[in-house]
Amino acid sequence: MADVAELAGVSAMTVSRALRNPRIVTPETLRRIEEAIRTVGYLPNRMAGNLSSSRSNIVGLVVPSLRNSLFAETIQGVADILRPDYDLLVANSGYTLKGEEAAVAAFLSQRVCGLVLHNVRHTPRTRQMIKVAGVPCVETGNLTSTPIDTCVGFSNIEAARAMTRRLIARGYRRIGFVSLPLKENDRAAERRAGFEAAMAEAGLEVNPDVVLEAPPGLAGGGNALRTIRERAPETEAVFLTGDVLATGAILAASRWGIDVPGEIAIVGSDDNELQEHVTPSLTSLRFPRYEIGRSAANILIDRVTGRSEGSAVVDLGFRIIERESD
Repeated sequence: MADVAELAGVSAMTVSRALRNPRIVTPETLRRIEEAIRTVGYLPNRMAGNLSSSRSNIVGLVVPSLRNSLFAETIQGVADILRPDYDLLVANSGYTLKGEEAAVAAFLSQRVCGLVLHNVRHTPRTRQMIKVAGVPCVETGNLTSTPIDTCVGFSNIEAARAMTRRLIARGYRRIGFVSLPLKENDRAAERRAGFEAAMAEAGLEVNPDVVLEAPPGLAGGGNALRTIRERAPETEAVFLTGDVLATGAILAASRWGIDVPGEIAIVGSDDNELQEHVTPSLTSLRFPRYEIGRSAANILIDRVTGRSEGSAVVDLGFRIIERESD
């Protein structure tokens, strides 16, 4: 840092300030510092800086999986707002609360300045660690009336209820339901609750033989459709609450010569570009995942900088995208 300061004609303190927050120095000073950094090949020791200041400019983001593309939109939204003043570290929980706990512990040991968690259910230890650390935390992926700090997302219950009501309004009565495994997945559990609530409101019986949990992946959706057709061939429609599951069911129906929606209607959720281009195109729920990421990051920055305080719940809603499959 002393070499950079000498070459740029500024003090080491100015270099330090510029590295922490480039906006507080003049553009010309910043240009000279950046040029000096490139010349000497200086790489700031972030860990040393974290230890001396007790906090970093690093935000930790935990998502359930790095293989599921739907989380990429939220990650991108967070990253677009944080840059260039904050760095983003991403970890996956493996769809388990213990996995999230381990990721949060690792992030807090790096003295992150804030957390974004794609979950509203946590282990007691996760909640305690965040409380003791005193860092701002934004929960996404679902809504809760009791957030750790702030929550940004949509209601999975209301989304599933709305899609099920759509199927009922279109004349379907014997409806199957498929989700990812419910264990430690509050989003899947709430979507099932929304489905069951809409069926009960309409006075329709839910057949437990066609309410399934499926592993992630295209094969999971196809196998779920096969199981439903074998157990209850009279089933008129299936609601698969996941983009990959629903697409897998559509592709499987096409391979097996099943007319969709003539023989059975198929609808999904977590709409993406692929669902628009399968045959038939898939009716699906669309969630504003990119906007959720941006909103979460903006709220986090406001909390980190002290521009806002207190708990809040932000509902960004959902849309039903009507296509050919129902």
